[in-house]
Amino acid sequence: MSRETGTDAPSFAFSPANAKLVKAFIAKYPDSRQASAVMPLLDLAQRQNEGWLTKEAMDCVAGMLDMPVIRVYEVATFYTMYNLQPVGRHHVEVCTNVPCWLRGSDAVVDTCRRVLGIDFGETSEDGMFTLGEVECQGACVNAPMMKIGDDYYEDLDAESTESILALLKNGGVPRPGPQNGRKGCEPAGGLTTLKDGDS
Repeated sequence: MSRETGTDAPSFAFSPANAKLVKAFIAKYPDSRQASAVMPLLDLAQRQNEGWLTKEAMDCVAGMLDMPVIRVYEVATFYTMYNLQPVGRHHVEVCTNVPCWLRGSDAVVDTCRRVLGIDFGETSEDGMFTLGEVECQGACVNAPMMKIGDDYYEDLDAESTESILALLKNGGVPRPGPQNGRKGCEPAGGLTTLKDGDS
């Protein structure tokens, strides 16, 4: 019974396959430090629950780690990697922090809004896309960028953003990484040193 309503609330339990992963995550930490597994367990629960965390899932994690539930809620509400509301099949997260903004994230955001017909914090009517804003995705040299699911798309402009979203809409799989031909995070114009196999 739910303490809040007195009615049956949906429960959460890890699947058998994920329960094995839970044990492996917890085993990485000493007995007195098993609460350190809270982040990977929340991520695993979110993946099992179609991309978002229910209160019951967070309570389950707290119980497994013998943590006060408020401590688990604090972690889940602090990090933007955890979703506390349902999200679409494709969670599009656009970085709007200063390096991305200086390199044109406004055009990326405008393209996402136009192509998807939604704004930040909204999900398309067909449940395919949720649009989110994040502060930094850690690849400032490849700004602007966005993350969709587990894939990062970098060196974006309006045209490449639209191509990625169109491909996803049609069931395709876009190529992650830089979208302008750059290799990884090399200089945009290519290597400038160690060009002849020097070490």
